[in-house]
Amino acid sequence: MSDDFSGEATADMLDAAQQPGFRIQVIGQYVKDLSFENPAAPMGLNVRPNIDLGVDLQARRLDDTRYEVELKLRVGAKADDKPVFLMELSYGGLFLIENVPAEILQQVLLIEAPHLLFPFARRIVADCVRDGGMPPLMIEPIDFASLYRARMEQNETQGTA
Repeated sequence: MSDDFSGEATADMLDAAQQPGFRIQVIGQYVKDLSFENPAAPMGLNVRPNIDLGVDLQARRLDDTRYEVELKLRVGAKADDKPVFLMELSYGGLFLIENVPAEILQQVLLIEAPHLLFPFARRIVADCVRDGGMPPLMIEPIDFASLYRARMEQNETQGTA
């Protein structure tokens, strides 16, 4: 298994979670990078922009039981094809993961871990947009299992091409 992970809760995952000793613990959470650009201020404060959200995940092994998971959110807002604001957040979490079977480790890192981090990253986005002079942006919950499946399908398609 590689030390870097990029990218569905399955029956295997649920079975593993019920085994004794299966453990996922958040050791710490942190903002790795935060950028907010507000080029339309103050005139852009009175418009209702179109919002574009991008999500990316990365995970890497630090040692035998500790992993870093990074949730990256990119929020762009445009009105009349002109940028209103752009926000990029890289939010990290340090996880202790023990007794997880190797075959589901990637799913734990790319589904369960970001699911635990997301509410905190969502609040940062809402506060930052609000502090930029606009109504808080409340991002809808993200289905990380669907993102994982889509990435796996994309990797399979690219592998056969």
